[in-house]
This record gives sequence, C-alpha cells and structure tokens, in this order.
Amino acid sequence: MVVHKGSCHCGRVQFEVESETDLEVTECNCSICSKAGYLHLIVPKERFHLVSGQDSLQTYTFDTHEAKHQFCKTCGIKSFYIPRSHPDGISVNVRCLDPSTIGEISIKQFDGRNWEENIHTLKPLVD
Repeated sequence: MVVHKGSCHCGRVQFEVESETDLEVTECNCSICSKAGYLHLIVPKERFHLVSGQDSLQTYTFDTHEAKHQFCKTCGIKSFYIPRSHPDGISVNVRCLDPSTIGEISIKQFDGRNWEENIHTLKPLVD
C-alpha cells in the first residue's frame, strides 16, 4: 500500500488515498461518468483523507440522490465522490492522482447505463 496524492485542477481541493501501486479501476458508461471521463478507484472511507479544500466543494445529486458528486467550485473538477454503489466508500478519479506513485492501471468496464442489472458485477469494498 502507498499513499497517492491527488487534487482538482486548480489545487484548492487536495486529498490522499491509500491503495496499491498497481490500480484496478472501473470505467462506467453512465450519463455522468462517461461525460466526465471518470475512472473509479473505490476505497473504504478510512483510506481517504481530504487534505484541504472542504470549503471549495459543492455537491451535486440527481435521480436517486444517493450518490454525492462533489466538485471544486472554482475549477469544476470532480476528483472524488460518495458513490451510490458503495455508500460507505469514496470513489476517487484516478485521473486526478499524481502519477508518480502509480504503477500499472487496469481498467474494467461497467455498464452503468443499465445500473440495476449490473450492480452485482462491481467488487465489494475490502479493507
């Protein structure tokens, strides 16, 4: 396990996430993830630490309002959020991580357009 550092584009929101060096991430084709180009690394909340920028975050919800999409009010980047699929976790956008601590990235596709039929294919949260 290593500590990966990440941020939004302008740097107001900075965070750390503890995970492996080689990352297995998910690419979802739902309406919001595909438009944002989001690559999900979902971790337990205990492995995520917001370093700075709490006051720069805005929350967006839609449909079931279970997912809490947080983005920087200044630059608009969504670097992490609380996912509907794992409400006890944090989904970090791997594209917002400093690449210096990342080894290989393997990407698993998820059919989020048909979320209800496919939610069972996502890995459960594991410490």
